[in-house]
Amino acid sequence: MNALGEATDSAGSQIHTAPLGTFSSVVHALIAATEDLGLEQSCGASPSWLCEAVYDATNGNRILVGLAEWLFTAVLIVVGALLLSFLARRFLGRAVGRMIAPDRSSAARQLQRVGINTPKGLLGESEGVDEESDPRRLARVHSISVVVGNTATVIIWAIALILMLGELGINLAPLVAGAGIAGVALGFGAQSLVKDCLAGLFILLEDQYGIGDVVDLGEAIGTVEAISLRATTLRGIDGTVWHVPNGEARRVGNKSQLWSVALVDIDVAYDCDLAEARRVIIDSANDVCGTDEWADAVLDPPQLLGIEALGADGITIRVTVRTTPGSQWALQRSLREGFKSALDDAEIEIPFPQRTVWVRNEAISTSE
Repeated sequence: MNALGEATDSAGSQIHTAPLGTFSSVVHALIAATEDLGLEQSCGASPSWLCEAVYDATNGNRILVGLAEWLFTAVLIVVGALLLSFLARRFLGRAVGRMIAPDRSSAARQLQRVGINTPKGLLGESEGVDEESDPRRLARVHSISVVVGNTATVIIWAIALILMLGELGINLAPLVAGAGIAGVALGFGAQSLVKDCLAGLFILLEDQYGIGDVVDLGEAIGTVEAISLRATTLRGIDGTVWHVPNGEARRVGNKSQLWSVALVDIDVAYDCDLAEARRVIIDSANDVCGTDEWADAVLDPPQLLGIEALGADGITIRVTVRTTPGSQWALQRSLREGFKSALDDAEIEIPFPQRTVWVRNEAISTSE
């Protein structure tokens, strides 16, 4: 019984001494960490002023010395990241502003190549429109600056996080490998989003179109109301709002950039005097373009290109007029109205489809 009891007591003591031994080992480790092992073992061969100060203030506590050094390093990294982020945003914002400043001399050369003597209003140099306050330019600068600034900020803080984890002694190789795998997976899953954002960035950089332009994006045609990195918002002539992902715009037709053309085809009868018809049409076009309503919008005198087609019902004569961006449609309507009145006054017929209809009465034919 005693032997059994002693064995039981011995087993019981073994059962209770195991956790007590673990706890005591932790305590001994903490005590050992708080023991003064010397400045060189606590702070290294070349101790910093901070390590020496904390060592002296804590009587050689290695835990507090290491914690103080890590916190000081982390604060330096965070402050450095904040400062670099601020400077990067400021510098990149100014760089983007200078990079996409409107090159009016280049635009003027493009217009002169096609024979347009550039009026100041066409390039936004009059009526108090300054290149620094141009709404179109400001929208581009803001969008691009936000993208570039955010990208730089993410890179800076990612580097700062890696440095802080390295100071903790964490092995960064598995983290970098895991981040690489996650990046590949995210790239496959969000490739359409990345495609849209990259396409939107190039649209803004190349100034393919801006807010207020009338563009043809394939399925959607209308006036640009908003541009973001992911999508472009258009409003059609019937009021429909289209949201087009930038990556889906395979081709872009800008109908209101630098200059536009008002194109009108007018039909006259085959038996009319073509020379007289051309004279009446060009005189009417000059009268319309010379009015106060259209004098500022017309860039060049009207051009009568000649006979465009010999149709089934009449002869088509084409007239073109170069106008300021976006004015071509309203001018086309005014030109058609002027042509109708001028041709009527000159008694030149505007033909309309004529057909000869034969009617057969089967009942009468059978009775006869």
